[in-house]
Amino acid sequence: MEKLIIKGGQMLKGTVDISGFKNAAVALIPATVLAGETCIIENLPDISDVKYLAQMLVNLGATVKKIDAHTLEINTVNMDSCYADYEMAKNLRASYYLLGAALGRFKKAQVSYPGGCCIGNRPIDQHIKGFEAMGAKIVVDHGMISVEAEKLVGAEIYLDVVSVGATINIMLAATMAEGQTVIENAAKEPHIVDVANFLNCMGADIRGAGTDVIKIRGVEKLKGCRHSVIPDQIEAGTYMIAAAATNGDVIINNVIPKHLEAITAKLREMDVEIIEGDDSLRVLANKPLKNINIKTLVYPGFPTDLQQPMSSLLSIAQGTGIITETIFEGRFKHVDELKRMGANIKVEGRVAVIQGVQKLMGASVAATDLRAGAALIIAALMAEGETEVENIHYVDRGYEGIIDKLSTLGAVARRVK
Repeated sequence: MEKLIIKGGQMLKGTVDISGFKNAAVALIPATVLAGETCIIENLPDISDVKYLAQMLVNLGATVKKIDAHTLEINTVNMDSCYADYEMAKNLRASYYLLGAALGRFKKAQVSYPGGCCIGNRPIDQHIKGFEAMGAKIVVDHGMISVEAEKLVGAEIYLDVVSVGATINIMLAATMAEGQTVIENAAKEPHIVDVANFLNCMGADIRGAGTDVIKIRGVEKLKGCRHSVIPDQIEAGTYMIAAAATNGDVIINNVIPKHLEAITAKLREMDVEIIEGDDSLRVLANKPLKNINIKTLVYPGFPTDLQQPMSSLLSIAQGTGIITETIFEGRFKHVDELKRMGANIKVEGRVAVIQGVQKLMGASVAATDLRAGAALIIAALMAEGETEVENIHYVDRGYEGIIDKLSTLGAVARRVK
C-alpha cells in the first residue's frame, strides 16, 4: 500500500495535458467483445481500471496487446462465452458492461455482481429491465448474474431513472438484436456518445446518442475498427478546481470545453477567471473565492463526480455554501476527513452546509473512494503544512500520473510505501 505526502501552500502554475476519459474507456474495452475481430483503442488513460478490464478479457480468451502506454490492440475472435466470477469482477463497477456485450454476441453471459467504489446504492434493475424487454431471461443466484436469450428482439424501453450504465449496457446488447430498439429517458453523457461512435465504427446502426431517445437498429455482424477515446472531463474539472484552490494560473490542454460548461459556470460564480480555447482552458484565480450553492444532476448538469473535489474548494471560500447530492447518497464520506483538516461542514442526509474557513491544516487522512481521494489531494494542496493521504489506490483507478502532473505544475508531493 502506498500513501501520498503533500506539502501545501504552493501555487499551481503551468500546463497540464488531460488523458482519455476513464468512464468511456471502461465501456469501450468490453464493447470489443461484440466485434469478434481486432479493435485498436487509442488515448486510453494509463490507470488501474483499464488494466483490470484488459486482464479480464485475457482471462476470457481474448488477445490483448499493448501498443504503447495509451493504446491497446484487442482481438476477441477466440472468445466464445463470458463467465466472470467475483475475483475477476470485484475491482470495478464497469465489469457489468460484459453482460450487454456478451449477450449481444453470444446471447448469454454470467458476470458476478460488480465491485468498485462504495458511494451509495447503484442498482442494476434498469439493465435487467432492458435485457428482459429484448427477450433475455435473467437469473441472480449467489451473487452471479446470468443472462440468456434464444434470440434478442428489438423493443421500446423506457428507463425509470436516467442511468448511464443501463443506457450503455442496453445499447451494447441491442446492436445485434433483430429489429429496432428504442431507449427513452436515456442518459446523455459525452461518453455515451463516444461508445455509440465506437459501435457505429464497428458497423452498428445507432442514432440519437447524446439525446434522451436513442434508436438502435440491429445488424447481423460487427467488425473491428480503430477509435480514439475522448478527453476526460472529470480529470479536467479536477485540475480546474485544484488551480482555483491554490490561487493558480493553469492551462489545461486536450479538453472539450463544451463538456465542462457546468464546472466552468460554477467556478466563474466563485470569481475564478476561465478563458476558453478550442481544445484548452486557462484557469486564473487571483481574487477571493465566493461560496456558492451546488446541486448535482445528470449531464449536462453539475457532475456528481466533481462534487467531492468542489467541497474541498468551498471549505475555504468566503461565506456559506450548500451542496445537494441527488445522485449517490454515499458521496459525503470524505467530509469527516476534511473536518480533520479544519473544514466546517455539516451534513444532513443528502445536503452539506459548508461554512468557509480561513485555512485548512495538514493532517493524516484516508480516501474512501476515487473522487474522495481527489478531494483530499486538493485539500492537501491548500492546507498549511504536510498532509498524508492514505488509500491512494482509489485515486489510481481514475487519474493517470496525478503526482507527476501536479509536480509539473509546482506541487510538492511524493508517494511513499
